[in-house]
Amino acid sequence: MIANSHRFDQKIFQIADLTNEVKELRSEFVDRRSELMKLRMESTVSEKMKERGVLSSQVPPQKIKVKKTEEKSFFKRIWQ
Repeated sequence: MIANSHRFDQKIFQIADLTNEVKELRSEFVDRRSELMKLRMESTVSEKMKERGVLSSQVPPQKIKVKKTEEKSFFKRIWQ
């Protein structure tokens, strides 16, 4: 009975330690994610690119549309 109570106490301490570790890892994850979001912002990227001599374009991008030509099936080619 005494051994069981010691094991129970050990399990409680293990659970408390693991809970603290999870909280620390979660907070580190949130910190890293917010840091990544700051690095991905357009203003941050443009500043870093200016240091390298690359400037952002003044002309907005244009969408390119490609029209797909419909290929005729084998039977349609034979009958024409």
